[in-house]
Amino acid sequence: MGGGGLKGNRIYCFKGDIQKYFDSIDRNVLKKIIRKKIDSPGLLWLIDLIIDSYINTCGMPIGNLTSQLFANIYLNELDHFVKDRLGVRCYVRYMDDFVILDTNKKRLFKIRKLIKEFLSEKLKLKLHPKKSEYFPINKGIEFLGYVVFYDYIILRKSTIRRFKKRLRKIWEKSEDINRWDKMDAAFSSWDSYSHHSRCHRVLCAIYEKYWFKTWKNKE
Repeated sequence: MGGGGLKGNRIYCFKGDIQKYFDSIDRNVLKKIIRKKIDSPGLLWLIDLIIDSYINTCGMPIGNLTSQLFANIYLNELDHFVKDRLGVRCYVRYMDDFVILDTNKKRLFKIRKLIKEFLSEKLKLKLHPKKSEYFPINKGIEFLGYVVFYDYIILRKSTIRRFKKRLRKIWEKSEDINRWDKMDAAFSSWDSYSHHSRCHRVLCAIYEKYWFKTWKNKE
């Protein structure tokens, strides 16, 4: 069922998202998955203690480092289903967001149907009805804060807005004595993230505005 060679063909994307992922993780299912690889009673006792420490009856807290790990372990089952069972070649997942590329739109519809059934029956999860969509890739694929095209990448407008908001917050709420260090750290982090994309004009405008302010403040 895999997509085969994509180069030179019209390519479609199925972009999937799990509805309320962290809140929907079934703890008993997670424990069974973990027990496929771990059989140490002491370690399993500790893992179960961590999993069951969340006050809600289902799901896991988003902020915990262990939750990030367990969430990836949980959807590793989906990875194997898509790659091994369905034979999909062009598949990428980051946490609960995933992308599948294929030259055959009807095949993508069938893949989506099988994924939806697998998630429901095996992992007790649902695809997000509004965030799971199909489209030709020439429109660009929004993924991890970028918009990915065939031969270049740009930043999402919402990503740029969040960075500007972060800078304004630092500028308005930081004291003069440490404002420069905080602004410098924010720009360094942004450089590492944004250099993968084509965003020279946007960055120049932001730098010109805030670097001038921070330089003047430092003086």
